[in-house]
Amino acid sequence: MNTANKLTMVRVVLIPVFLVVLYLGFVGSAYIAMLIFIIASLTDLADGYIARSRQQVTNFGKFMDPLADKVLVFAAMLWFVERGSLSAWIVLIVVVREFAVTALRLIAVDTGRVIAAAKSGKVKTATTMLCLIVMFLGLPAWGELICAALIVGTTVFSGIEYFIKNGDVLKGAK
Repeated sequence: MNTANKLTMVRVVLIPVFLVVLYLGFVGSAYIAMLIFIIASLTDLADGYIARSRQQVTNFGKFMDPLADKVLVFAAMLWFVERGSLSAWIVLIVVVREFAVTALRLIAVDTGRVIAAAKSGKVKTATTMLCLIVMFLGLPAWGELICAALIVGTTVFSGIEYFIKNGDVLKGAK
């Protein structure tokens, strides 16, 4: 297993650790969980850089890296929903965007085309991860509202961009 894939696996292993620490609920557990989330998020940045710079892009990485990102982000978002710091409709927008873009990519593969990650998708992921990290610090209501707006805005923008740039794939779908 190459270095990039090892970092992805570290992220996968950190997800249940993150959740266990969150739900143990001891004094300071949210801050420890935030540190775990930061480390897991940084592995995403590192494994992407390593995979591209060392030409270590693998089918395993193409599949597991985005899946690990989504599970990590959804785990944190759902915890914030449970705490009342984030509205469920925000998570629904993120989930719908992820399913829609994934479906578009699957249709594209069927037509012999690969849809690579767009810059706006990377900005969406980074913005969401940063906002979630900031939310762990315990923001006032207006701060949570700003984070929610940033998450929704980058999610919707990147989803629309994927369909504008690649919508022609739908015309050729069987």
